[in-house]
Amino acid sequence: MRALHAVTLHTPTQAFGGPVRVAVNLTGGLAARGVETRIVALGSGFDGPLPADVDGRPARLYPARRVLPGAGFSGITSPALLAGARRLVREADVVHVHLARDLVTLPVALAALSAGRPLVVQTHGMVDPSDKALAKLLDAVAVRRVLRRADAVLHLTSYERGALNKVLGGEDPGNGMRLVNGVPAQDRRPRPDGPPRLLYLARMQARKRPADFVAAAPEVLRHHPDARFVLAGADEGELGTALKLAESLGVSDSVDYLGTLAPGAVLGELRRTHVHVLPSVDEPFPMSVLEALSVGVPSVVTPTNGLADDLGRSGAGRVARTPEALAAEILALLDPAAHDTASEAAWQLSRTSFSLEAVADRLHTLYGSVLRPGPRRNTRWT
Repeated sequence: MRALHAVTLHTPTQAFGGPVRVAVNLTGGLAARGVETRIVALGSGFDGPLPADVDGRPARLYPARRVLPGAGFSGITSPALLAGARRLVREADVVHVHLARDLVTLPVALAALSAGRPLVVQTHGMVDPSDKALAKLLDAVAVRRVLRRADAVLHLTSYERGALNKVLGGEDPGNGMRLVNGVPAQDRRPRPDGPPRLLYLARMQARKRPADFVAAAPEVLRHHPDARFVLAGADEGELGTALKLAESLGVSDSVDYLGTLAPGAVLGELRRTHVHVLPSVDEPFPMSVLEALSVGVPSVVTPTNGLADDLGRSGAGRVARTPEALAAEILALLDPAAHDTASEAAWQLSRTSFSLEAVADRLHTLYGSVLRPGPRRNTRWT
């Protein structure tokens, strides 16, 4: 079986975030089950030629070109990808599109429908009701058609499924299936030695709230004067705000900015971390929390995080219901006994509810159920 995964953008700084990590994890899990996989995406920000892989997974990357100024990820595409989309999908037995309202994943999904290829769509919370003019246009000409006609539309939560139905005007096509994100199994790290190390691992973006992380520092430092507050992620406009706040609070000497971590460095940094903190709002299913769980690092999140209920129910982390509560929840997890209990719960939750093995098994079964009759592909990818 040959599966093509389409995602919007791959950059050295992981600018597109979670969907790329999910595509990498899923294609790796499927490859272990004998599926020949390939990722197709735009590439940008690399020195020299675009790589032939995404974090070790085979890929076909196209140079990104901006065609709609001011439209963010929705305004980039590649004429070569658009011209070759039909050929790309014809070489696959199953087309798996990590769908956003953009000019990369939508054309690939439409090409799969046109070519009669089995189509699996995964939206990662990126397609929800919107009053923006561009979103309304794309919904009218493409998004609703893809959601209705896909063989399967994967959602992370019932909230996401409801949002997709609203995009469809209240219609439920009956092709929905819940598939959580999974992460590869890891050894549980022991509680780190040394001063408390608190990690914010996300883009420096307004919705991610890095300033709320910094705002918790004075109270934590009052109890743990040697604690380190570590920010890691690409700056998308909020780093300056966070660092200025640290200066105004008098905690700059306790705040470090690491920049963007390479994918291979993320787990290493997490293993040095006592508590992972993600103050973002309306976060569907963050990969950083899943990766923290996989090595036994408890997390502090907000109530609108898609993993908040799982963390609270299992004891694998804490839910801060206000920005002011962040410091209290961090301090609670720095208690050695509480930390060790939460760490064990985090690791167990990763290995049960969010195991990549279980997720890949379910997806592999789904692919088998949507395959069209006929000979399998036996030629090389072009």
